[in-house]
Amino acid sequence: MEVSVSGMNVLPESCVAVILSLTSPSDACKSSSVSTVFGSAADSDLVWDKFLPSDYHEIVSKACNTTFLFASKKQLYHLLCNPVLIADGKMSFKLDRPSGRKSYILSARQLSISSSNDPMFWTWKSIPESRFSEVAELISSSRLEINGNIRSKKLSPNTNYGAYLLLKITERAYGLDLIPSETSIEIGNQSFKNTAYLRCQDDKKQRLENLFYSNRKQMMKSRVVKGDERVMSRREDGWMEMELGEFFNGESDEEVKMSLMEIKGHQLKGGVIVEGIEIRPKA
Repeated sequence: MEVSVSGMNVLPESCVAVILSLTSPSDACKSSSVSTVFGSAADSDLVWDKFLPSDYHEIVSKACNTTFLFASKKQLYHLLCNPVLIADGKMSFKLDRPSGRKSYILSARQLSISSSNDPMFWTWKSIPESRFSEVAELISSSRLEINGNIRSKKLSPNTNYGAYLLLKITERAYGLDLIPSETSIEIGNQSFKNTAYLRCQDDKKQRLENLFYSNRKQMMKSRVVKGDERVMSRREDGWMEMELGEFFNGESDEEVKMSLMEIKGHQLKGGVIVEGIEIRPKA
């Protein structure tokens, strides 16, 4: 049975608020223009408390250099839709505005990067375009191994997620295209493996490497798992991203393991700047 808007207007505001709390943040915002009753209910704390993550108190308390001033749960929700640094500035958190689902970025300091504490291979530095105080730049190494993990309970339940390595390729980059890297996602009994190329930005350099190392490239490709050899894409914030994989997050608490590795080619490589790994809901 359909209920008209005029029929809904005879309901107490508290009842309308309960109904709106069962929808989505996007629907609640749209409904505020229907009538005065809907507008008042759509702004109520009862509605927006349902849309806020259950651990929002912890997130707010761990925020770095951010003072949350809000007069309502709706205002707090919209504040959390902007990136917030947490965990001593080593993680970034935000809500997806239309759905309220959570996403995180683990900084390079939150990741396990092989030999990253050896200045012969990696250097840690600050760059203005990063949201974090430090990024890791690969100077030269024959091994590239980057691992990250997060507990699934930190994420929104019953949600499809993707994990993305955030990086830049410098002008001095070399050795990145000779063998594809292996990417993986593991959570519970889910396992996703693929291959990806960290393409250099210099097309001329790519052509030269293809010319001199084409036979070697074909030989080394046989050492890695078969995959669709993904390449990086450019983000709106100026960084590049490489999809590591996707997974479904249910309601149990499990460890999500994410990785990118190139350890089989024994080829020197350098010129990669790692900012972190983003875990965000899939569209």
